[in-house]
Amino acid sequence: MTALLEARHITKIFGGGLIKGNRTLALEDFSLSIGSDQPAITAVVGESGSGKTTMARLLLGLESPTQGKVLYKGKDLSQLSRTEWYAFLQDVQIIFQDPFEVYNPFYTVDRVLTTPIAKFRLASSERESQALIEKVLQAIGLRPEETLGRYPHQLSGGQRQRVMVARALLLRPKLIIADEPVSMIDASLRATVLDNLRQLNEEFGISLIYITHDLTTAYQISHNIIVLYRGSVAEAGDVELVVGQPQHPYTQLLIGSIPLPDPDRRWSGEAPASAFGKQASDDTGCKFASRCPQATSLCLEKAPPLFQTNQYQAAACYLYQDRSSIRTEDMDKMFVQRIAPSKV
Repeated sequence: MTALLEARHITKIFGGGLIKGNRTLALEDFSLSIGSDQPAITAVVGESGSGKTTMARLLLGLESPTQGKVLYKGKDLSQLSRTEWYAFLQDVQIIFQDPFEVYNPFYTVDRVLTTPIAKFRLASSERESQALIEKVLQAIGLRPEETLGRYPHQLSGGQRQRVMVARALLLRPKLIIADEPVSMIDASLRATVLDNLRQLNEEFGISLIYITHDLTTAYQISHNIIVLYRGSVAEAGDVELVVGQPQHPYTQLLIGSIPLPDPDRRWSGEAPASAFGKQASDDTGCKFASRCPQATSLCLEKAPPLFQTNQYQAAACYLYQDRSSIRTEDMDKMFVQRIAPSKV
């Protein structure tokens, strides 16, 4: 079956020209396939600069890959016809990090809901449009009478973000890419927005790519997880396994940096790199070698492939070189498959 959206060996390099030092490798040889028959939530995590947002922009067609292709139903995004592009925009939606930037402060929040209805002809009358808006607001727990008619500054950050969730739901997409959707929301409201995102998957059969630097929320909401480091996949698989039993030293570092409510737990800094790691170059070998306490001479020679550490987990680390390696385009075979829920 043809995937809904597929990234096939995409690489993105910014800059270039005559000065090589101006080139930035943001994403390297990344592959991912999202089907429409088994909707799931896939988290993409990593620290700042790991390539998460670049990946999202490539999947949305907002950037063109330097190498590789992004395919919608088997066709390159750059070759979509106008009709196919409209279908893509309806099937693949985005929820941004900062909901306030999406709104025009001179208009009420109604505008972000009425615009897609008009553009995609989702209603045949103003009355039908109003009923549709009220239905989706109620579906994600907002009261229409307390939301509509207000300006963005009159709503809380959590309310503004939930309106954007409602906007995405209006189009009944098959995939939503959520880029740090709760990072600018008060902690007290994060659980509510995360519940709304989970609801989109469980009740409406929508797949999500949940992009975050926060492993805690990734663990709470996702089924599968991809850990990026400097534009490359460090580890991938079932979220329970990756978070519970991290295999890659970088994932272990991320897990170890999560603060725990234990006053007796001593805070330990990052372990120093091994003797070989201190000799690592940015141009060759494993990208994490210069920070890795377990780096060996092999890590300096070439980048490791993904080694399958168990049925639902893979790590790009030579610690597991005795295991079978897999191609990056087969990474999603590490993901736990779930039966699609019945759509509302």
